[in-house]
Amino acid sequence: MQERKALLILHGKQSLNEEVRAAVSSQRERGWDLAVRLTWEAGDAQRLVDEALQAGYPTLIAGGGDGTLRDVAEAMAKSDTDASLVLLPLGTANDFAHAAAIPLTPADALALLDTPARAIDLGEVDGELFLNMATGGFGSNITANTSEDLKRVLGGAAYMLTGLTRFAEVRSAFGRFKGQDFEWEGEFLALGIGNGRQAGGGHVLCPHARVDDGLLDVCIVPAAHDVVGTLGTLLSGGLKGIEGVSISARLPWLEIDAPEGLDLNLDGEPRGGHRLRFAARPQALRLHLPEHSPLLHD
Repeated sequence: MQERKALLILHGKQSLNEEVRAAVSSQRERGWDLAVRLTWEAGDAQRLVDEALQAGYPTLIAGGGDGTLRDVAEAMAKSDTDASLVLLPLGTANDFAHAAAIPLTPADALALLDTPARAIDLGEVDGELFLNMATGGFGSNITANTSEDLKRVLGGAAYMLTGLTRFAEVRSAFGRFKGQDFEWEGEFLALGIGNGRQAGGGHVLCPHARVDDGLLDVCIVPAAHDVVGTLGTLLSGGLKGIEGVSISARLPWLEIDAPEGLDLNLDGEPRGGHRLRFAARPQALRLHLPEHSPLLHD
């Protein structure tokens, strides 16, 4: 039987979150030895993961937004540990959690401590790992320019509002894409490379993505004469909408050559480059997910 001992790595701004405090207390009453550590600045997640693993914690919990979840997942995967991870989504978008059907209330999320862990894939780009998705073009511009105040007031809808007010600033990018039995080049408006299915506060870019298939789902939205119409279809969501304006593929790896450079958003963190290589890293992490999570194969 698994030792009922876990360490919660919690984003510092959530330290006074009463729902989190109540959920932690409830799990302690149920017999879990649950310790809590707070992040303060860049690098803390990596340090706290290392300390937790050295102390022998068999289960870690990542509490925060998509960036915090990614930081903890990446640190655990790079340590090549057998410890498992529970996600406590506390951000504005919570894109991975939504797609995976992870509960958004702290009490229900921490209840996943008592579900079996499953081996899942992570995405990788030039040595950096991501849990959910890399986005480029219009989508990453929205995420980077959506203010914290707007997100706090409107939640995920803030991304949509920001996007609708920035159509005049949209510019296409040129890229050459090459993967296993896949090649495409041209001007594009948006790009999604997903381990998960959605980004930017609920925009589903990779509706068929799974986290246990050893593949990344690729979505490329080519540039069109009717930019407003294309992006309106993209932002409106729905399977029919995204498939009507995009090129998609499911690949173990993808290389991108962007001569003018490409701005990316990696689970909420800005990245960029001219030549990028993405790959799926199969079974990189043991994650506690709901039994019938849409991101798992049946």
